[in-house]
Amino acid sequence: MFSKKSIRNSFILQLVLASTVLIVIFSIILYNYIKISIYKDLTNSLKKEAALVAVSKSSDLNQLGVNLFDPELSIQDLKVKTVIRVDAKTKIFFEHSTRNNQHYLRIYYPLNKAKALFISITKNISDTDKLLNEILKNILTINLIAIFLILFYALFLSRMLLLPIKSLTMKLANMNESFLQKIDLRTLPEEFVPLGKSINGLVKRIQVFVEYQKELFIGTSHELKTPLAVMKTKNEVTLIKKREPEKYIETIRSNNLTIDEMNKMISNILEIGRQESAHFEEPIKMDLVKFLKEKLNNFRILAHQVEKSLEAEISPDSYIIKTQPTLIIHILQNFVQNAIKFTPIGKSIIIKCYEEDNGYVVKVIDEGCGIDEKLDLFAPFKRYGNKSGVGLGLFLAQGAANAIGAEISLKNRIDASGTIATLFIPEDKKS
Repeated sequence: MFSKKSIRNSFILQLVLASTVLIVIFSIILYNYIKISIYKDLTNSLKKEAALVAVSKSSDLNQLGVNLFDPELSIQDLKVKTVIRVDAKTKIFFEHSTRNNQHYLRIYYPLNKAKALFISITKNISDTDKLLNEILKNILTINLIAIFLILFYALFLSRMLLLPIKSLTMKLANMNESFLQKIDLRTLPEEFVPLGKSINGLVKRIQVFVEYQKELFIGTSHELKTPLAVMKTKNEVTLIKKREPEKYIETIRSNNLTIDEMNKMISNILEIGRQESAHFEEPIKMDLVKFLKEKLNNFRILAHQVEKSLEAEISPDSYIIKTQPTLIIHILQNFVQNAIKFTPIGKSIIIKCYEEDNGYVVKVIDEGCGIDEKLDLFAPFKRYGNKSGVGLGLFLAQGAANAIGAEISLKNRIDASGTIATLFIPEDKKS
């Protein structure tokens, strides 16, 4: 039996069923057309014969002194057709009959409509019926052959249609984290191009994630190894000879500060793990404008605590998207926290949110020292400016943006008195 879950078997079954129905309908139409044509020729032939009898035989019989319209007359004895009286009939009509397994077609042709006298001509159509039966058998045989041919064609066609899928499957099966290659869309049939684009998008995301992991592991190893080496060196130097208690206390305090920094780093690495879990959250439909307004109220409180102000310009009244809100908040928190960190006391942070033709834009504008746009600001463990930090914030924000299909960027203000952090959510996320 065909599996209900098999697209190929479903395609074969539907193609064969549809073709069979069309063949049967066409065969019925063809057989009836042939049958009607043959019977039409028969009836026309009988009409012509009856008309000739009506015209010519009357004069012949009258010359013999025979009354053609005598109901008791047996014309068959005179080798002509029978004349009969039919009540309530004025037009030509036909009658089918069967005797001794023979089929007959009889015509009643009017001679005198007023007296309801008709010529009756009977023709044996057994051979015609046999011919029609042979035609029907041949049509049925051709139908069976055609159905088998269609079945084989469906099997062949389904195999051909599955070739692109098998090719894609082979390419995907040969991929791993060390060998990720995009599919050449030019080699795919037009119908499979959207699938190829989706696979290429997935490959790109995997490539970004693999690079992201490599950078993270290398950076983590370096950032943890360096302070440990410094701590060990300090301890070894301190233990070379006897020192005053204050020197030991100083070394321990210095090591404790280093440990605190390492704890911060480990906390950020744990945050990366939580963010990666958020990557697998089910996207939900949400009102982005309402979401932003709720979060901005919290950000205002943070800014006010450090004697800075936060202003917001948000439009339109509503903007529905389908995404992962946890990742959106990761990006916003990083932008706003950096803006608060680098903005001097008494200055303002401005947040502008608006819709564009091809998506939605969120901009966080600060009044800080600006950035060096030539540097890779999104690399892990890279710290810029004169503020403390682990250097994973923008790296996390970049990973979150890649996960939701958004884009983030940093650039200096035109007046060079601050930085503009931009989040762009493309229109295809709009629900």
